[in-house]
Amino acid sequence: MNFLHKPTRSNSYRDAKILPMWLDDPLAPDPHARLTEKKRYDLAIVGGGYNGLWTALLAKERYPNLEVCILEADRIGWAASGRNGGFCTSTLTHGASNAEERFPNEAAKLEHLGLENLRELAETVERYGIDCNLERTGEIEVATKEHELEWLDELAKSESRFGSNVKVLDAKEVRGEIHSPTYLGGVWKQDTTYMLNPARLAWGLERVIRELGVDIYESTKVLDLSRHGAQLTVKTHYADVSAQKVAICTNAFPPLLKRISNYVVPVYDYVLATEPLSAERMESIGWKNRQGVGDVSNQFHYYRLTMDNRILWGGYDAIYHYGGAVNDSLDQRDRTFEVLANHFYSTFPQLEGVNFSHRWGGAIDTCSRFFPFFGRAFSNMAAYSVGFTGMGVGSTRFASNVLLDMLYEGRTERTELELVKTKPAPFPPEPIRYGVIQLTKWALSREDKTGDRNGWLKTLDRLGLGFDS
Repeated sequence: MNFLHKPTRSNSYRDAKILPMWLDDPLAPDPHARLTEKKRYDLAIVGGGYNGLWTALLAKERYPNLEVCILEADRIGWAASGRNGGFCTSTLTHGASNAEERFPNEAAKLEHLGLENLRELAETVERYGIDCNLERTGEIEVATKEHELEWLDELAKSESRFGSNVKVLDAKEVRGEIHSPTYLGGVWKQDTTYMLNPARLAWGLERVIRELGVDIYESTKVLDLSRHGAQLTVKTHYADVSAQKVAICTNAFPPLLKRISNYVVPVYDYVLATEPLSAERMESIGWKNRQGVGDVSNQFHYYRLTMDNRILWGGYDAIYHYGGAVNDSLDQRDRTFEVLANHFYSTFPQLEGVNFSHRWGGAIDTCSRFFPFFGRAFSNMAAYSVGFTGMGVGSTRFASNVLLDMLYEGRTERTELELVKTKPAPFPPEPIRYGVIQLTKWALSREDKTGDRNGWLKTLDRLGLGFDS
């Protein structure tokens, strides 16, 4: 089915708020003050997204006497952590098949650690009373083309090999769950994905770490990191922080360490959210079990219901801008919103006439292996994690434990994982980087349409760079 040949529905999103729906919330917390005078801490965390928030919380749980601060350039949770789809998954490797392909000797352990991390995350949310609308719904991956049914079969086998609760659905069964004429089959991963409100998770973590004694500085952009004897100096616009240890959690934004820039690129993802659906509209689509949904294709959509029965609809048209540009002007892209709107109404023709209330976009930190990597700097006084590629809602918590292991424990079960000890292949410099990314995107789109993996993708596979979402 070729979605792109449908008529346009541009008017459906023209009046939408240019703002992530999750952040358009009266429960948003008041801002914190910026850093205005020199401070000293045991641990300074650069970045106030999930990775930084989890690092702060786990640091205070593991080492209660540590003096900890977070330095955030804007607001806590304003970037990817506050604008994602709210899919909280157990995978640490962007899927079980990716773990099998890259780390065959530890794939089972990685799947176990991922499920354990997801369970502990849910327990933390409950223990601290974080109201983030956590729903244990699972996720359905759907096929909309005949050749994708084979991909679904491979997905089901890979997931079930590690004990995941997987339910294979034929066309009638998957359409019985969610009423879309485009579905030809589905795989319902029932225990590896929770749905949640991502902004409220970030704000809940913010509240908890503040109560645990963490100092939070917003509107405090970090400009440089340097070593002075047994201390690291974190330089900001207004004042400096002296710290014994530093955790770098900046993800898609320009890294403090030049070595990271070779391994990660910012890719822009875009999202629409509908107005709340009426009871009649909800009846027309079914969706009683409220699962998250994703296409099995390479260029995939992800979508889900919110607590007030909006449909969040994102993905598909990932955009890399030449030179790795990241700025506010790129957060809106009408061409992509039009594509997304067309695909939405093709998937749910019974919702024709429903308009979108919010539209937004932003950068995701992408690396060539599509899941995070780690490193140390300044003689193990600093550590970083980056490259979550849109799957960080759950895996950032695991990564935060890795960072603390690196900074305070030395060798642990986590730091000895090949996942942690290895890095992805670096991206080439511009202009080759841009050309390689565009060629790969074209080849993946072609595979989605035909089912054939061409010579370029097979070459990437042989080099350990291939990816099939």
